[in-house]
Amino acid sequence: MFALPNALTILRIVLVPVFAIAFVTPGDLARIIAFVVFAIAGLSDWLDGFAARKLNAGSEFGRMLDPIADKVLVAVALMMLVAEGDIRQFVLTGGLRSLLRLVPALIILAREILVSGLREFLAGTRVSVPVTTIAKFKTAVQMVAIGAMILTPLAEKFLPAELSLTYAFIAYLLLWIAAALTVYTGVIYFKNGMAHIDTRPDAARERA
Repeated sequence: MFALPNALTILRIVLVPVFAIAFVTPGDLARIIAFVVFAIAGLSDWLDGFAARKLNAGSEFGRMLDPIADKVLVAVALMMLVAEGDIRQFVLTGGLRSLLRLVPALIILAREILVSGLREFLAGTRVSVPVTTIAKFKTAVQMVAIGAMILTPLAEKFLPAELSLTYAFIAYLLLWIAAALTVYTGVIYFKNGMAHIDTRPDAARERA
């Protein structure tokens, strides 16, 4: 349970409330701390997989906890970004920025729920759906996009207007690319999972 890969996964979960507290704390320093904590948590996702392979320290505990830690980190970060004064702005003024954050966030979270449910079902049939290269790329783009959006207020404050707009555009674009990849990989997971589902009328009774 306390092998290095598992310790990194547990660290990622522990860092989530630290990130949330730093995110809602006023001030530029707090926002930088929130970004650093998120970056460390995101890096630990890669490190625990690397350590598990290099040290041959994979475990059932790690396979169970790792995707949970990933989803908690991403879900909390997305919810914090959406809730950062933008929901109220969206309700009152129809703010475009709120919509540009809210839609991809909902897409990403909906996909994570779908894949989690599919994996839970397939676990009962002792079938696993492997993580694809595209899914790994999606995760990387997603983490970079969220990290960039965490720093957007600082970019707007310290960068010249044109550079600030360019920075914000790239951050939002990356988030939408991550959402598109999320839909694509979600469809692949669902199709692969459906191949292992027995649709015969008596199949459910047999499993029961």
